[in-house]
Amino acid sequence: MKIKKRFDVISPDGFAIDRVATYKNRDEAIAAFKIWKKRFEIQGYYSSNQGRISLEDLADFCIIVEV
Repeated sequence: MKIKKRFDVISPDGFAIDRVATYKNRDEAIAAFKIWKKRFEIQGYYSSNQGRISLEDLADFCIIVEV
């Protein structure tokens, strides 16, 4: 039995950006990241345990992992 690869996006604080969803491929994970990032547009930054992260730099602080 072949196990299908799934992907997840991990925030700068080490948590999955969605508590339930995982993604079929990297492109789907990137699309989910972009939607998640929009939640922070009003305040203009992501507030992390490490401090404020500019939305322009947020992708550099997140990672996509295979699960």
